[in-house]
Amino acid sequence: MNEAAAFPLQLLAWLSPAFPVGAFAYSHGLESAVDDGLVRDADGLACWIGDLLRHGSARQDAVLAAEAWRLAPAGDRNALAELNDLGLALAPSRERRLETGGTGRAFADAIRGAWPEGHCSALPAGEDVAYPVAFGATAGTAALPLGASLEALALGFVANLVSAAVRLGPIGQTDGQRVTAMLLPEARRLGAVAAGSTLDDLGACALRSDVAALRHETLYSRLFRS
Repeated sequence: MNEAAAFPLQLLAWLSPAFPVGAFAYSHGLESAVDDGLVRDADGLACWIGDLLRHGSARQDAVLAAEAWRLAPAGDRNALAELNDLGLALAPSRERRLETGGTGRAFADAIRGAWPEGHCSALPAGEDVAYPVAFGATAGTAALPLGASLEALALGFVANLVSAAVRLGPIGQTDGQRVTAMLLPEARRLGAVAAGSTLDDLGACALRSDVAALRHETLYSRLFRS
């Protein structure tokens, strides 16, 4: 395989659990879903995350990331600021807003400090950035392939929720890997679909997940910030 066709290893680094965005602190409402008995085992978790990839927040994130990828090379600060405002506004709860804005800002700060090839100066500075906007703008600035970037983003979303589920207790590590393997085709499908999307394709109907995110704000005992 020649170097031009090689998988962009930057994506593995940027979406690694070691990348300092603090994603480990968020469950995306999964904690309250487990507490309510909506997710009890590996099959239930796969269905929960699969719905988010097909119909929910993960799908919206991929559409937003694709748009940021297209806007970033032109360096249009106003267009990216508007997209960021939209990404933040789409969060259906206070904690989801905290999650996407906090991790996005941390992602942009880490890129700025250590990965100059991906630093997008047109991103809003010194304020929260919706995570998919920060990621998409970075991938676009670094001229990484759109399809591969979106697939990696989707798989990173899966991995983070699987990790949260393992820590919450309804599944073990082996089942966690089984769920990840089950959802790999969905991550690939989402990457392909989102690569051809526009903002007109935004929309979500994973209502149980949104309600779980709202309920988490009043959960008495919790491990996660969302």
